[in-house]
Amino acid sequence: MNKSLKIWMNGELIDWNDAKIHILSHVVHYGSSIFEGIRCYETAKGSAILFLDEHIRRLRDSAKIYRIEIPYSEKELKEAVISTIQANSHKSCYVRPLVYRGQGALGVNPHRASIEVAIATWEWGTYLGEDVLETGVDVRVSSWNRLAPNTLPSWAKAGGNYLNSQLIKMEALTDDYAEGIALDVNGYVSEGSGENIFIIRDNVIHTPMSAQSILPGFTRGAVMHIARELGYEVKETMIPREALYVADEVFLTGTAAEITPVRSIDKYPIGNEKRGPVTEALQHQYLNILQTGEDPYSWLTFI
Repeated sequence: MNKSLKIWMNGELIDWNDAKIHILSHVVHYGSSIFEGIRCYETAKGSAILFLDEHIRRLRDSAKIYRIEIPYSEKELKEAVISTIQANSHKSCYVRPLVYRGQGALGVNPHRASIEVAIATWEWGTYLGEDVLETGVDVRVSSWNRLAPNTLPSWAKAGGNYLNSQLIKMEALTDDYAEGIALDVNGYVSEGSGENIFIIRDNVIHTPMSAQSILPGFTRGAVMHIARELGYEVKETMIPREALYVADEVFLTGTAAEITPVRSIDKYPIGNEKRGPVTEALQHQYLNILQTGEDPYSWLTFI
């Protein structure tokens, strides 16, 4: 990770190395945090944050689900994101807002723990590796399922949820794959460790339903919107595992991953084992907004 100069922490910009928490903070023992992953892009019109409003709203939604009262308004959080980017003189960067339970309680009941808020920014390249936006990645179906819907709320972007993601990711990397694809509790395709998934068959785009233990990503929503504008049929539906192997194209989406094509799954070749035409068309439309700053959807917040 590339260090930056400053981190915003509980209302103040402090030096990167001074952003510390106590070992007895509730979050360390119980994973009681919620967070977001946001990208700021250097467009032709200047630096702009992608989906800032949507990310901050989801941060507050996640907090509500976990009964966390964030001591800052949406406006204050957005201003803090912008001030942190500016303090670090970033033209483009990754942004990590984090809300967590601190000291005051050390038991399953978190109510007496303090609520702490931090925002960090740093420079970050391609999430799944260089050149993968064109060449694609090799993935496997994970032996780890996604959470059952009545166990942990998947719509909340909570720290504890990502223990499951870590198992999926580490298993994939250990077996020399870039990513793992998890099935839901019923055996249908759910998502990657940190990405949503789309498959294309006969020019129809399919993606799992938001109730299938996925985090409904903003890139996922953007891709669906762009695809429909381009005339493609998009279906949110249950996808059996075998549909992955006979798909014409498969791609992953996420704030970090953007739109990443998949060239093989469990060593089954997908299409021509490189980016397909539908994936390329969607990438072109999406990345054009981020490069030019021409934004007909109001997805960008310029700094």
